[in-house]
Amino acid sequence: MNKFVKYLSIVVFTLFTVPAFALDDAVNTGIFNDTAMDGYDTVAYFTQGKAVAGNKKFQFLWRDANWRFSSQKNVDLFKQNPEMYAVQYGGYCAWAMADGKTAGIDPQAWHIEEGKLYLNYNKKVQQDWLSTIEADIVSADKNYPEITNVSKFRSN
Repeated sequence: MNKFVKYLSIVVFTLFTVPAFALDDAVNTGIFNDTAMDGYDTVAYFTQGKAVAGNKKFQFLWRDANWRFSSQKNVDLFKQNPEMYAVQYGGYCAWAMADGKTAGIDPQAWHIEEGKLYLNYNKKVQQDWLSTIEADIVSADKNYPEITNVSKFRSN
């Protein structure tokens, strides 16, 4: 088998099998890593009001994902109350989740609504989502546990 055919077979297999595995992850870590929110510091959105890249030396494992932070102080804040700081829908795009789908995010396309952090695929999608935010949050809240494996983290 020549290298091109072998490579093409791997790519096709990956395209058709990886999304099936990704859908049951409660936290969006991408396909080939275990890092939440593309490595951005979820606490910084609340404390600094902006997207701040996290650092590998400030990590905390929560919901089977590594959450990165820009400082030890932010790690400590997250550890005290992860539900307060964690991005909604495990870091999947809020607009896509409202439609019953999963999609990646742009850490720069963020919004805090009633004390909760939401991320979107990009700023254009975010504009659409913001125009119907109340209904989309209701739909996404219903869809998230149905299309991800978040229930394994909930206590009885």
